[in-house]
Amino acid sequence: MTARAWSVEDMRAEAEARPTALDALAFVSGVFMVLIYSQGWLAPMMGYGTATSEGALIRLIYFPAYAAGLFLVAGAIPRTILGFAKSPFLVLLLLLVGLSWFWSVDPSATVRRLVALGFTSLGGVALAARFRWPTFAEVVATAFAILVALSFAISVLKPDWGRMSADFPGAWRGLWLEKNNLGGNMAVAFGFCVAAAALVPARRIIWSAAALACVLLLALSTSKTSLVVVLLMIGCLGFVWLVRRGPAVGVATAFTALAGLALVAMIWLFAADAVFDLLGKDATLTGRTEIWDGINRVMVGHEWLGFGYGAIWDDTDAFAPLAWITHYAGFRAGHAHNGWMEVWLNIGLIGVIVFGLWFIEIWLRAIWTTFAGGEGAWVALPFIAAYSIAMLTESVTLTWNDLRWVLLVAVATKLALGEPQPDRWIRFSSARP
Repeated sequence: MTARAWSVEDMRAEAEARPTALDALAFVSGVFMVLIYSQGWLAPMMGYGTATSEGALIRLIYFPAYAAGLFLVAGAIPRTILGFAKSPFLVLLLLLVGLSWFWSVDPSATVRRLVALGFTSLGGVALAARFRWPTFAEVVATAFAILVALSFAISVLKPDWGRMSADFPGAWRGLWLEKNNLGGNMAVAFGFCVAAAALVPARRIIWSAAALACVLLLALSTSKTSLVVVLLMIGCLGFVWLVRRGPAVGVATAFTALAGLALVAMIWLFAADAVFDLLGKDATLTGRTEIWDGINRVMVGHEWLGFGYGAIWDDTDAFAPLAWITHYAGFRAGHAHNGWMEVWLNIGLIGVIVFGLWFIEIWLRAIWTTFAGGEGAWVALPFIAAYSIAMLTESVTLTWNDLRWVLLVAVATKLALGEPQPDRWIRFSSARP
C-alpha cells in the first residue's frame, strides 16, 4: 500500500513537471525573439555592404518580436511585475527616456524609439520572468546555434555574401554586415553555450560542440577584439568553477582575480601602444576618439539632460549636433561607439549616473551569486564582463531593438528576482534528477 501511494505521487509529480504544449510554445517564442533581435536577418534581407537599420519595413519586422515578448509576459505576469519592482534603476532609466521628449531636438524620433525601447526592454524582463536559469541559457543558446549554422552555410555556399571582399578580404562575416559583428555575436554565443552545457548536463555534449563552433566562426572572422572578449569570458567561467571548489579556493581565486585586474590596468595605463599593436588597432580606435572629442564639444551646455533619446544621429540639419560631431571627427558616424557616451548624448549626466548605479548593482549581484553558488553565475558573470568590454567601443546601452540590451535586461532582472522559482517553471530543463 505504501509502495503504491509513493508510485502515484511520484507519477503525479513527474506529470506536473513535464513540459506542456504551452511551455513548448514559450520556449519557441523565446528563441524566435532572440533571433529577431540578433539582426542576423538584416544583411541577407536588405543587402550586404549597407548599414541600413531603419525604415518602415525593418521596423515592422520587429513587431513579431514584440508580440513574442508579450506572449511570454502573459504566462508570467506576477513575476514580470515583480521583476520591474525589483529593478528600480531600469524603471528610472525608461522614465528618463520618456521625459527626454520635452527637451528632445527631434521629439517624433524620441517617441518612436521610446516605444521600441520599451518593448525591447520588456522582452528582456519577460525572458527573466518566464524561464529558470538553465532554460534561459538554452533559449539563447538555441537561437545562437541556429545563427551559427546559417552563418556557416551562407559563408560556404554564397561566399560573396558571407565573406568580406573590399575591406579585410577573406574574413568571414556570416549573416552580419561586418566581420566584427560576427565576432561579437559569436563571443556572446560562446558564453551562453558554455553556460547551457554547465547547467543542463543531459545536453552537455551538444552545447559544448556548439561552443566550439562559435570559437571556430570567431577565428574565421579574424576579429581580435572578440577573441580577447572570449578569453575574458573563459577566465570568468574558470573563476566560477574554482569558486565552487570550496571557500579557501574561492578566496584565493578572488585575490588572484584582483591581482590580474590590477595588472591589466597597469598595462593599459603604461603600455597602451603595445596593446593596440597586438590587436592591430591604431591609437584612435579606428576614429572613435575623434567621435568622442566631437561629442565632448557639442555637449557643452547640454551636460545634464542631453539632446533627447534617439534624436541625434538622423538629424541632418546644417547646425544640428550631428553636423558638429561630423565636423570635429572628419566623417559622419552612425552612433557614439561607446555605451556611456551614447547614454550621455541621449539623457545627459543624470542618465549616466542612474545607469552607472544600476551597472554597479548588476556587477555586485553577479559576484554575490557566484560566491553564493547560484546557478545564474554561469550566465551572468561572463556575459556582464563581455558587455562591459563591448560598452567601451560600441553603443550597446539603452539601445532599441538590440539583442545585447535584451540580454543585459534579462540577466539583470533574473539576478534581482533571485531563486528559487515556483515548480511550474522547472520545465525544459534536465536539472531535475
